[in-house]
Amino acid sequence: MEHIRTEQVNIPPNSNPNPNQEESVKAISPWRDAMRQLFKNKSAVIGMIIILFFIIIALIAPLISGYAFDETNPQNRLQSPSAEHWFGTDDLGRDIFSRIAHGARISLWVGFFAVSGALVVGTTLGIVAGYYGRWIDMLISRIFDIMLAFPSILLAIAIVAILGPSLQNALIAIAIINVPIFGRLVRSKVISLREEEYIMAAKAQGMKNGRILIHHILPNSLAPIIVQATLGFGTAILEAAALGFLGLGAQAPTPEWGKMLSDSRQFIQTAPWTVLFPGFSIMLVVLGFNMIGDGLRDALDPKMKN
Repeated sequence: MEHIRTEQVNIPPNSNPNPNQEESVKAISPWRDAMRQLFKNKSAVIGMIIILFFIIIALIAPLISGYAFDETNPQNRLQSPSAEHWFGTDDLGRDIFSRIAHGARISLWVGFFAVSGALVVGTTLGIVAGYYGRWIDMLISRIFDIMLAFPSILLAIAIVAILGPSLQNALIAIAIINVPIFGRLVRSKVISLREEEYIMAAKAQGMKNGRILIHHILPNSLAPIIVQATLGFGTAILEAAALGFLGLGAQAPTPEWGKMLSDSRQFIQTAPWTVLFPGFSIMLVVLGFNMIGDGLRDALDPKMKN
C-alpha cells in the first residue's frame, strides 16, 4: 500500500551507535505532507480565508444583521448603500446585507448537501463498476454516459420540472447531475488500483472483496475524490444559483442569492447594488472553493512535489 512514505535518517560517521540498534526511520504521513504543501500554496490559503469568512458570516448572521431577512418596508425601497443599510435595500425595502448574510447559510448548505449526495452515490457506483467489471461495469458506465450526454443545467431543469420547483428539489437535481462525475473519476482510479500487487496479494490470502474495497481500494482513491468534492462545492452553488435565477430553486421570501438576482434584474440600471452584492457573493464563494480545489490537486499530486 502507498499510505506511508519513509525518509532515511543518516547517522554521522563520528557517532558511535549501538550495534544492536537499527537505523531509525521516520514515518511521514502523506496526508500531513499534503497539508504542508497546501498551506504553502498562497492561492489555496486565500481560498480558505474566503470560505472561512462566509462560514463565519453564515453562523453569526442573526447577530450582525439588524433586520430580519424578510422584513419589508415599502417606504425604504431601493435605497442606496448607507450607514443604516450597508448594502442598500431591494424593491420591497428589505435589507440586502441581511439577506446576503442569511443567504450564505443556504448556499453553503446547498453545496454540502448536493456534493455529499453525489459523492456517496457516485463513489459507490464507481467502485462497484471499476472493481467487478464485466456487465456491471458496462451497465453503470452506460448510465453515466447517458447522463453526461445532456448539458448539466438542462438535466437539472428537467428533474426540477418533474419534481416541482423548490430548494429541496433543486438540491436533489444538483446531486443527481453530479453523480456521474464522481462515478467516472472513481471508476478509472479503481481500475488502475485493482491490478496492484498488494490487491492481488490480498486476494491470494483469501480476503473478501468487501474488505478489500473498504480497507485498500477506497483509502487509495480518496485523493481525487477530495479534490473533486472541493471543486464540486463551487459548481453546486453556481448551479443552485442558476436554478434560483430561473425560478426553479428557492422560492420567495427565501434569501437565496440566485433568486435575489432574478428578483432584482429589472433594477440593474436604476439600483445596481441590488444585483451587484448577490452576484459578487456568488463569485467569491465559487472562486474560494475553486482555489482550494486547485491547491489540493497540486498538494495531493506526487508529480507536483518538489
